[in-house]
Amino acid sequence: MDSPIFTSTQMRETEEAAFAHGVEVEVLMDQAGAGVARAIAKFFPQPGKCIVFAGKGHNAGDALVAAECLRQRGWKIEVRLAFKESDCSELMRKKLDALRHASAEIPDKTAQGNGDIGITLVELWTEVGDYLRAEQDAVAAEAYLGSASRTIILDGLLGLGAKPPLRDPVRKACRHINELREKKNAYVVAADLPTGLDGDSGETDPDCVVADLTVTIGFAKHGLLADNALDLVGRIEVVSLPDLKPGKATPSELLATANSLRPLLPRRKFRAYKNQFGHVGVVAGSKGFIGAALMTAQGALRAGVGLVEIFVPEEIYSIVAASAPQESMVKPIQTYRDLLDEKIDIWALGPGLGKSRAAEILNLIKDAEQPMVVDADGLNVLSEKIDVLKHCRGPRLLTPHPGEMKRLFDSDKMSRAETVRNFCGQFPVTLLLKGSRTIVCERGRPLSYNSTGNPGMASGGMGDVLTGVCAGLIGQGLSLYDGARVGAWVCGRAAEMSIFQSSQSEESLLSRDVLNHLGNAFNELHNSPL
Repeated sequence: MDSPIFTSTQMRETEEAAFAHGVEVEVLMDQAGAGVARAIAKFFPQPGKCIVFAGKGHNAGDALVAAECLRQRGWKIEVRLAFKESDCSELMRKKLDALRHASAEIPDKTAQGNGDIGITLVELWTEVGDYLRAEQDAVAAEAYLGSASRTIILDGLLGLGAKPPLRDPVRKACRHINELREKKNAYVVAADLPTGLDGDSGETDPDCVVADLTVTIGFAKHGLLADNALDLVGRIEVVSLPDLKPGKATPSELLATANSLRPLLPRRKFRAYKNQFGHVGVVAGSKGFIGAALMTAQGALRAGVGLVEIFVPEEIYSIVAASAPQESMVKPIQTYRDLLDEKIDIWALGPGLGKSRAAEILNLIKDAEQPMVVDADGLNVLSEKIDVLKHCRGPRLLTPHPGEMKRLFDSDKMSRAETVRNFCGQFPVTLLLKGSRTIVCERGRPLSYNSTGNPGMASGGMGDVLTGVCAGLIGQGLSLYDGARVGAWVCGRAAEMSIFQSSQSEESLLSRDVLNHLGNAFNELHNSPL
């Protein structure tokens, strides 16, 4: 099922339609909270400590249900209330009571973090509506965070209906969350959206919560995808609620999720053989840049393509042949013009090519009848004669990073979404704009945002791997649009797994780590519920 991106009005209408069919608010809250807990456990499978910052409405109720689900998994929970319980909604108080009664040892008033109990309640207000004494709170935070290798903060302060500016006591709670993230390296998870962010426009309060992961409920919201919200939203995970139906209208924007992409990769038939899964021709590499060709080839192989051939200039043939994956073939070439006669299903062109043979490369981009993924130096060559894209004999997928996109297209002050739409409006291509939230655009198709990835991918070689993966998927029969969407998702998820399920960090992450975890990412995609 596609995962459309909703406005707050569409979200309310969807919820009201569910209520009209007899669905109860508490049922949706329980489903949402359980989904938030599953998302946290997906990234942190080992129980730890979770500090819930709770407001007074349904968003807080979602967070409290999540906290109870985490408690049942062995997590230790601390709840920090921004308001008096008497000021909170009835359903929120019900979920707080359920959490409180889950442990007989939970105190009623301000308790310091105690490693011997499972739940702790801390009230952040006093009779004058301010925080507890700063020194007392600092001691509590230090004691609580100091014993955990990684503590999760769950932002359940405000939900979709709230808009900036923030007011106390919520504003001070947001400041406190951000301080714990900055000074204590706490990992912040926002329930539905970070407090202080407008769910429609993406406008933010100066004290908006900075989330590392936003677990959005039902459907992604437009404000989460705004360019200025990228650093505040972090990774996006969607909790699908079976009682919320997206409607029959074709959406203009999608969020690529495991659930929505899974149908694109059907199970292979048992009698399958290699010629049924495509033949990728890699045109990459030059003196000093042979690694680009090798990573592109490995990406295609790891994506499941049947055959990979690497075509390189004669002067680097011996080096590439000695270093190439054993599963690939390497062929020397005198001129790129000769490749027009090769029997290839799809080309992966550009990584590490250089521009010394720009005319030959441009000719291949224009005249090859097969689909082609164009990246790196292929894009740099194109940028000097961009109108060639109007006359290509085969379909083209372009995969620029923001710098390459600027060389291809003068977008001035356009947003990323406006840039890709305008570009695809002028040129009949599929465009994958890499970055913190990769976008895939094709004329006549919904704009698709990727949901996976992390800042550790901002390093050399990641684009080469993605080029190979996309080519490998397209070689197996996916359209350029779907191959780009799946390719971006699995590469981003493999990068996440390299950090959360392995020993890498955002600093140490390498493209080879992504290659090594592509199998895990594909397995997760295949096992995702439809």
